[in-house]
Amino acid sequence: MNKRESGGNSLIRQVLFSEKIGLMAALVVVIVVFSILTGGKYISRNNIINILISSAIVGMVVIGECYLLITGHVDLSPGSVAAFSGVLISLLLRSGIPLAPAIMMVVLLGLCVGFLNSLLVNRLKLEAFIATLATMSIFRGLAFIICGGKAVFVSDKFFLKMGSGRFLGIPIPVIIFLVSYIVFMVILDRTRFGRNVYMVGGNATAARLAGINAQKLRTKIYMMTSGFAALGGIIQAGRMSSGQPMTSEGLEFDAVTAVVLGGVAMAGGVGTLSGALIGLFIMQGFNNGLMMMNVPSFWQTVSRGLLLIAALSFDYIRNRKRKK
Repeated sequence: MNKRESGGNSLIRQVLFSEKIGLMAALVVVIVVFSILTGGKYISRNNIINILISSAIVGMVVIGECYLLITGHVDLSPGSVAAFSGVLISLLLRSGIPLAPAIMMVVLLGLCVGFLNSLLVNRLKLEAFIATLATMSIFRGLAFIICGGKAVFVSDKFFLKMGSGRFLGIPIPVIIFLVSYIVFMVILDRTRFGRNVYMVGGNATAARLAGINAQKLRTKIYMMTSGFAALGGIIQAGRMSSGQPMTSEGLEFDAVTAVVLGGVAMAGGVGTLSGALIGLFIMQGFNNGLMMMNVPSFWQTVSRGLLLIAALSFDYIRNRKRKK
């Protein structure tokens, strides 16, 4: 065999066994299996739209978590921030504040939560896991406090349209997510900021010697993650016609599972938003399939935990292969 043939075979093997091909194959398996088990209802138009909408809400947080994990950090507070944001905007709208200023105020507060997380990590030198676990508890509690533990119903038609409306037949939450995803994929793949994200996660020492301020960069990403969580909470409240303090429980774990399934290394420095998107569809498709099969909610919770273990196991295997 000559070098050209050997090189061609090597290229074919790389294509066949690349992570993206494996992820797409896993997504196809999920679709085929649940389509068979549900008698084709899984791939109905209405169910596909449901999957896309649920993916859009989780996907907001996936964008931020993807950036954070590439830098070697994680945020466990998005679910609580989303619930708090949903309750807060509902209260603001009921008090007579117009929709646009209310959204701006809630997203700004989300950015402030991200800044708080970054202070705990950068200044107090707390582990990201511990710091954001604390803020997760704080803002879940605040969500209950500001509404007295009761749902806050809203009748603002533009707000409700933001969660349930459509533009050219496409659900508005899906449009918001796709636009956000494309913008931040370009930033990650094509800009100096994106290159700095990979450098900080891959080799912090080299990044420092190159003049990159890792703390400042992580602050921006923490703020971005919480901002997206707040936006997701706003959309969720619009979809439910109310702000509810119990919503979005486990949102952060779903987001982390999707990101790790999509090939982003927990150790940092490796991964793409495109892979995270496929991981998101695998996870949301899996969750939706369980609901369509009327699997009890507590078994769904067990299944999500097992899926997270599987994602972390794949991450461990990928890391071992990269080190060889």
